[in-house]
Amino acid sequence: MENAKVAEFINTKIDKENKNMNGWMMWMILAGIVVISELFTGTFYLLMISIGLVAGAVAAVFQLGTESQMIVAAVVGALATAALHKSKYGWKENANAARDPNVNMDIGQTLQVNEWKELGNGKFAARTMYRGAMWDVELQHSAGYPGAYVIEEIQGSRLIVKPS
Repeated sequence: MENAKVAEFINTKIDKENKNMNGWMMWMILAGIVVISELFTGTFYLLMISIGLVAGAVAAVFQLGTESQMIVAAVVGALATAALHKSKYGWKENANAARDPNVNMDIGQTLQVNEWKELGNGKFAARTMYRGAMWDVELQHSAGYPGAYVIEEIQGSRLIVKPS
């Protein structure tokens, strides 16, 4: 009879410990799954969500209620995601590749134009030698005088320039 009471006490104790452990262990398993998923996306946003899940695990260790654990995980994950979004590593707007010197090495380079043809509406066109080939060059909203110009944008095989 006494053995039955001891066994019941031990089982009750083990069940309580397992229940407490299961909470934080489940949060950590979820965080691990999210981190593994992050490896396939290449962004840092899922890592921020996993930080929130780890915060939920910490809340479970301190034996907060399930609702409190979820709130802690959601708030920490949201704040971490917002902080990442505001940082230099966050989401970037799609830059216009035709105007981006990081995409096209010709942006910002100088070329010489000897003669312009007026197209009307303040637009001028020319053909000039640049990097060993003839290019179509377009000048907008400026007077077309011979001289040096800076490449502002590339549209196909046409260079959009501004006065230097």
